[in-house]
Amino acid sequence: MKKFMTAAVAAAVAITGTAAPVMAQPFHGDRHRIEQRTVIKQVVVKQPRYHNWRKGDRFDRRYARDYRVISSPRMYRLYNAPRGYHWVRSGNDAVLVGVTSGIIAAIMANAIR
Repeated sequence: MKKFMTAAVAAAVAITGTAAPVMAQPFHGDRHRIEQRTVIKQVVVKQPRYHNWRKGDRFDRRYARDYRVISSPRMYRLYNAPRGYHWVRSGNDAVLVGVTSGIIAAIMANAIR
């Protein structure tokens, strides 16, 4: 290995005439450095999807805007709920929902203002 290096330096000196340019080359190690990239993690907060309710669908109060049970339906010009049902508020809509099953029996759109 020493013989090879000596021969390479000797060849460089013979071609250029001096050994100074070969031995004094600047170090370019910075060019080959791997750049670190900062990764910004975005946190996405999912807003609940609001439903357009339909008769026969299962009512899930997680998807209802401004969910409340309507205790006095006459204030909103609604008929009294039959046994086993209750009126709930979802946004401006009044929805008649089965207490145990959660099935929607009726919808009064824009009943609450």
